[in-house]
Amino acid sequence: MYNNPLSCDRPLQTAQELKGAKFCLECGFPATLSEQVEIKGNWGTYQVISYLGVRGYGRLYSGMQIKDKQPVEIKEYLLPNRCFNEEEIQQRKQIFQRIGGVKLADSRIQNFRLVKTREPIADENQERCYLITQGIEASQTLGQYLTENGKMTASQVREVLNQTLQTLEFLHSQKISFPSNQVQEGMAHGNINLDSILIKLSKNKQFSLYLCDLAIWENLFIPPTIPQSAPAQREHDLESLGLVAFYLLSGSTLDYASNQPLDPRDNQQWSTTDNHLKQFIEQLMGFRTPFISAESARQALIKLPKEGQADNSSQLAENETATQGLKKWSIWLLIIILLLMGGGIGYYLLLRKPGNDSSKHIEWSKLQRYFVDVNNIPTGRFKYTGEAVGTWTFLQLDNIPLKDLVANPKPEAGANFQYDPVTSKLENKDEPIAAVERKEKDFAITSLTKNISDKLDKKPVAYDGLLVYVEFDISNSKIANELGEKITLDQLRQIYTGKFTNWQQINSNLPDLEIRPFAPTEPEAISKFKEIVLKNDRQDEALFDKVNRVDTTSTLRQIRQEIDTGNNTGIISFGIISRIKGQCAAYPLAIVDGNNPAIQPLFQKRDRRPIKTSDDLCRHDNYFFDVNTFQRYPLGYLTFVVYPKDNSLPPAGLKFAEILTTAQGQCLLSKVGLVPLQPIPDDINNYACKSLP
Repeated sequence: MYNNPLSCDRPLQTAQELKGAKFCLECGFPATLSEQVEIKGNWGTYQVISYLGVRGYGRLYSGMQIKDKQPVEIKEYLLPNRCFNEEEIQQRKQIFQRIGGVKLADSRIQNFRLVKTREPIADENQERCYLITQGIEASQTLGQYLTENGKMTASQVREVLNQTLQTLEFLHSQKISFPSNQVQEGMAHGNINLDSILIKLSKNKQFSLYLCDLAIWENLFIPPTIPQSAPAQREHDLESLGLVAFYLLSGSTLDYASNQPLDPRDNQQWSTTDNHLKQFIEQLMGFRTPFISAESARQALIKLPKEGQADNSSQLAENETATQGLKKWSIWLLIIILLLMGGGIGYYLLLRKPGNDSSKHIEWSKLQRYFVDVNNIPTGRFKYTGEAVGTWTFLQLDNIPLKDLVANPKPEAGANFQYDPVTSKLENKDEPIAAVERKEKDFAITSLTKNISDKLDKKPVAYDGLLVYVEFDISNSKIANELGEKITLDQLRQIYTGKFTNWQQINSNLPDLEIRPFAPTEPEAISKFKEIVLKNDRQDEALFDKVNRVDTTSTLRQIRQEIDTGNNTGIISFGIISRIKGQCAAYPLAIVDGNNPAIQPLFQKRDRRPIKTSDDLCRHDNYFFDVNTFQRYPLGYLTFVVYPKDNSLPPAGLKFAEILTTAQGQCLLSKVGLVPLQPIPDDINNYACKSLP
């Protein structure tokens, strides 16, 4: 008990007995904050009033903002050095400051019952972080409510589901902004439980619910020795909410007779006569055909018959089952006749219809499924590298760097992979590989492998590439439209060597406007552009080197600002795919190589076709990289893990590559913006990554 800083009762006692004490005398973890302690943030200074207790992975205090005397709630998170090393502490502090708290991206003030966060604060000198939130007066967690009041009625549980689904529907679908000003199209809560839902009681037994403690920041404070949860998924929110509803109906989480957790799969452990509600909750938990979204679940809840209300659902179900059975036999009989009469034509049509072509997923079916399925992973701490200003450095999932997600892929193996990027000098494109050859790093991740020595080996793990883009606004995309939504490699070469300086030199229908070529700052991107577009021509490269080098984010921001003022920018630029996809200030052009057709690798999801300027690129979830198309894309290239051939060394690089090329690894790389090596099954009935972390 006393090894857990949140269950030990001595930190509070220490703080009360020894004013200013920083550590508990019993367990050695940081003591609770003393009353009147001040915490300074970027947006204000906050004073601790009193200790409230523990919730989730943090301690709670009531407090106030000193300037305006407004009440706040302070949640204190711990990063004790006996659980986290110095690098992990600093890394988690930095991430927390970027993602601790969410609000609507368009700055609207709208109450969707998510506890409002004011700011995240990382204490520079101590092992603590603080999340300052608006306090919900007279509220308690659902767990506390159960302890004090016992189980809820079925009608109360329906209201809990209704309010929580409404909040999840909002959270899953709205554009969300983080403290770093990064915008995301919806997100999962990831931490729905009895302690992350607050209930505020009002008169006449009415109540309001508020969600708090999102997984994206809460999980940062789980020690590395504890198995980490999979990245938050929207469907898991629904499953977790179903379990919460089950506990509320039961009035407990435990079966007191056996002292084991209650099991919703055991019908005898259900404590309700509302069968309609029971079936709905079972559907939420996935015991029946799961809901596709929080919105669809809430609509079904609204239409749910009241407890005891007569309906013909059982009879209808029986009739429907009988009808479906008859239909199935009729269909099978028809198929058999077609097979016999058509010599297999019916069979061919059944298996080869669009969206159900299993042949194109043969390579996928051969992959090992999970990280843990990779055998013989060496034990130890391994350092790998890449370009500091490069693809691997920028990749994130829900604001968590990819390098953190794969640092400990198989905990029981005892392998820890630490990313330690290098910075190239004068665009020395071989620096990451050189670091491996000098045995300073165990392996490298890079796309620049033409010059590796015979002492090294390489294994592809994903596709990366460049996208060329011009200004874009769905109501005014003249440059992209007049270019026919495409550009040739030769036109790019003419632009980036200064031979074309006005858009009308390419097409007389284009605006009489200066071409403003920009280039990104990533050495890999520059090297690949020189190789593919300029063909490593030294004279062209010398002219290209005069082009402005601007960080991709800054270029996109400049385009958006100029569009907002009503100007045509004339800017054209390029960048690595993971930094361009997911924005809507610029249109990625299809690329033409010689006499070959134009290739646009970004596809619209609904119709599974290349994107057009008429598509709303701000709906980021509506488009994706088509793997088969990307394999032919002129500006696409492979990313490799490069490692020593020396058999006397632990095979860290080879095994890391094998981890990334499992089904789980390929799904993860796809989610962060790279392109997997093979198509992932993804049709209306089957998305292969859904069941993978």
